Amino acid sequence: MPVQKSRKRSARSVVMAVAGVAVGIVLVLLVFVVAIPSLTESGTVEVKLGSDTYDAGSATARAENISDGGPLLFSDVSSGNRDIYLQHIGDDVTTGWYAFDARQPGQARNCTLSWQASLSNFQDPCDGATIAADGTGLLSYPVTITDRGKVIVDLRGDAAETTTTTSSK
Repeated sequence: MPVQKSRKRSARSVVMAVAGVAVGIVLVLLVFVVAIPSLTESGTVEVKLGSDTYDAGSATARAENISDGGPLLFSDVSSGNRDIYLQHIGDDVTTGWYAFDARQPGQARNCTLSWQASLSNFQDPCDGATIAADGTGLLSYPVTITDRGKVIVDLRGDAAETTTTTSSK
């Protein structure tokens, strides 16, 4: 069976194909370098994974857990940089809540504070420092108890003095 001879491509068609690919690449680069960043306020694209607040659950249940076993350690599974303790002090489940870093500033993750139940305080396993039960001196996070009795920890930053507040969420 005879096979048809292939026709040679003209130089013009090859140049047009290469030019089309080049223009396509330039357009894609413009979209990612100029167009998308200009759509944000800061001019940079920010990726935000997760929430700025943490719902720790029922205030009654968490207060009971803490009363039975000590402060609750919540590990930061995403980066390991922000492990926190949730502490409750007192008998009223709507007040006496504290959330604070689980390590002293600048300490490595293996220096996570340990709860000393008999002394009602924390101890740093790396330098032996003693930290008060309410985390005084550590980076703290505001804690809110909602009208529905949920414990909400605001992970956005330090509060000068962490106090428990009630909200209608």
